[in-house]
Amino acid sequence: MTPRVLLLATKDVIAYRRRPAGIATGAELLAAIPPGRLAADVTVEDVMTEPGWDITPGTMAALSRRALAADGFDGVVVTHGLDTLEDTACLADLMAGPDARAPIVITGAVRALDDPGSDGPGNLAAAIAAAADPALAGAGAVACLGGELHAARWVTLADATSATGLSSAPHPTLGHLGDIGVELLAAPPPRPPRPHGEPETEVALVRTYPGIDGTLLTALADAGTRGVVLEGTGLYNVPASLLAAISDLVEWDIPVVVASRARARPVALDALPLGTGLAGTVGAIGARGLPAGKARAALMVALGDGGGVAAARDYFERL
Repeated sequence: MTPRVLLLATKDVIAYRRRPAGIATGAELLAAIPPGRLAADVTVEDVMTEPGWDITPGTMAALSRRALAADGFDGVVVTHGLDTLEDTACLADLMAGPDARAPIVITGAVRALDDPGSDGPGNLAAAIAAAADPALAGAGAVACLGGELHAARWVTLADATSATGLSSAPHPTLGHLGDIGVELLAAPPPRPPRPHGEPETEVALVRTYPGIDGTLLTALADAGTRGVVLEGTGLYNVPASLLAAISDLVEWDIPVVVASRARARPVALDALPLGTGLAGTVGAIGARGLPAGKARAALMVALGDGGGVAAARDYFERL
């Protein structure tokens, strides 16, 4: 039986036309796929969203929710701007939780649809083939670009100008599209905990820097932020000028998660060597190896259904 795939076409570069200027529909994207490369019976839904570089957390959550509700399909493909593809992929994966069924394959393009050598049609064909392949059942959300498959938890945009600019480093590439379908090169990462309710969209991300003023964090709390992710340095370090503000936020039941701009071990803050991860002593939560953007998605999910510090701490301990 021919596999069935749902295509959520959100436009962006993969659908851009320059001559004349315009945006292709999902059906027109399908029509651009080279003959013989469409590997499934595809149902198209055109979804109006902001450009990838301007997408809101609410839109990311709505896209993820629609993809997860696609009953009767063997897989789902989402076209997306590359700027924030990894953010939406991560949120969708976390919202799927431990019971991921049909794969969600997210793809995009570097070149417009009518550019010479456009990569969009080939990427879309590969994403549809991946979504239809039983090899990805239970893998959750996956990013697909240039025939490579990357787990949502690991993927990042490493080169904004390359048609194969996604990377899973330091983790392995999950797989690729070969002549006979998906070839897995590594086991997918462990499935995340079960989410509770709708993700909390009021979560801020702040990159720390020498001399940062702690009043920045209290100002975020005053503005209604329900959680904060700090992108620190090294082994989850943040300037001492933030410690009092972190303590205040935790006391107000606003969780603070500390990630690092470097690669860091997926351990709790209190398991780090003496002199590192000091934010843990005033109640901060370690990001468990997640980079800051993915830690933000995780905190959004952890705070679903009105959760606070205790819910966030429990969620990150189980990631």
